[in-house]
Amino acid sequence: MSRQYFGTDGIRGRVGVPPMTVDFIMKVGWAAGKVLSQEGRGRVVIGKDTRISGYMFESALEAGLAAAGLDVILLGPMPTPAIAYLTMAQRATAGIVISASHNPYHDDGVKFFNGSGFKLADETEVEIETMIARPLTMVESESIGKATRMDDAKGRYIEFCKSSIPFNTTLKGMKLVVDCAHGATYHIAPAVFRELGAEVIEIGTSPDGLNINKDVGALHPQNMRSEVLENQADLGIAFDGDGDRLMMMDAKGDVKNGDQLLYLIAQSKLVKRGVKGGVVGTLMTNLALEHALASQNIDFERAKVGDRYVMEKLVDKGWMLGGESSGHIICLDKTTTGDGIIAALQVLDWLVSEETTLADACAGMSLYPQTMINVPLSRKIDMQSIPAVKEAVSEVEAQLADRGRVLLRPSGTEPLIRVMVEGQDGNEVDKLANQLASCVAEHAAG
Repeated sequence: MSRQYFGTDGIRGRVGVPPMTVDFIMKVGWAAGKVLSQEGRGRVVIGKDTRISGYMFESALEAGLAAAGLDVILLGPMPTPAIAYLTMAQRATAGIVISASHNPYHDDGVKFFNGSGFKLADETEVEIETMIARPLTMVESESIGKATRMDDAKGRYIEFCKSSIPFNTTLKGMKLVVDCAHGATYHIAPAVFRELGAEVIEIGTSPDGLNINKDVGALHPQNMRSEVLENQADLGIAFDGDGDRLMMMDAKGDVKNGDQLLYLIAQSKLVKRGVKGGVVGTLMTNLALEHALASQNIDFERAKVGDRYVMEKLVDKGWMLGGESSGHIICLDKTTTGDGIIAALQVLDWLVSEETTLADACAGMSLYPQTMINVPLSRKIDMQSIPAVKEAVSEVEAQLADRGRVLLRPSGTEPLIRVMVEGQDGNEVDKLANQLASCVAEHAAG
């Protein structure tokens, strides 16, 4: 990792590879404690997903925070959005999540929420990063922090999720396949849907510390298909390892991504129930969503890719609804961060109220074909500053007109530039994407 420990989603990396070592994580806990304790002794909530490294990182964070004089509330395995909620509910100083989200078990990470359930401000992260570089010093013995375990965290969060839809909404008569990716929702999501009356067929609910996200969950929703079809289920719901994103599947086995689910939630909140404002997507949001919302006079704006940027745009605009194609959906009228279970409940509430199916509800918006080509880069270069590339982009945009769009987006982790063309005609999109990628490749190799 670079010197900048904090990215847009906290600290993340391969376990055992610097800086993702136990010593470093303890230092992170201490540094966070020193910065956060400037407002008094305080308490910090810690939760984790189901990967095996969470046990040692939990202990390391607890030790670091205690050495800085902060008390700790341990939640055990809980979805990321549950930590945000319980941090607020406990009036804690901050919340810490130990998770690498949709990554495999050998990765892990740490991300923070402030006392209001939002991610830490950039300036606070900079303070923590600066503190990490200083020598670790422990408070006096009488000031060492204490740790307690919250035994009823699961029940509290289940009730919070259920409260996000009207009290009289019931899922009775609905059969759901629920895939928890062997992750943090394994003991939460099935209970939420059952308590609301649904019949639930579980998959991905047997975590062993090593199988999180392995061929299951939101990254592999196709694995629900056999269960949905065999059980003649009404739909399937797949979460990722830490429960902050989802995909859904209709009774025919067709996957519905975050853009389609965002469209349904917009119908429920912005069209039928009069929640004010528009919708925030990202640079990768399918153009079909923008067009569908425009046809209903709903404002739409794009943010950079990443939930942090979606959140920043929502706060700036004073809007309540945003999300990503990956299934990370934020309903600010219900919670403070992306929450897979709460997003799924908003969709289910809409289906129940409209007495319709997921397939029929999504029929009002058909995703446009999208072709993405990764072009290797031999050096760091701003492709859009090259006249020939700018001209090629302009030519493709002119040919697509308002029927499509073009995006050149550098990878944040690899020496690649992603060339994306999207439009209503799949054959045209493929042809133009390859044409543009050839131009980009010619100048990327120089």
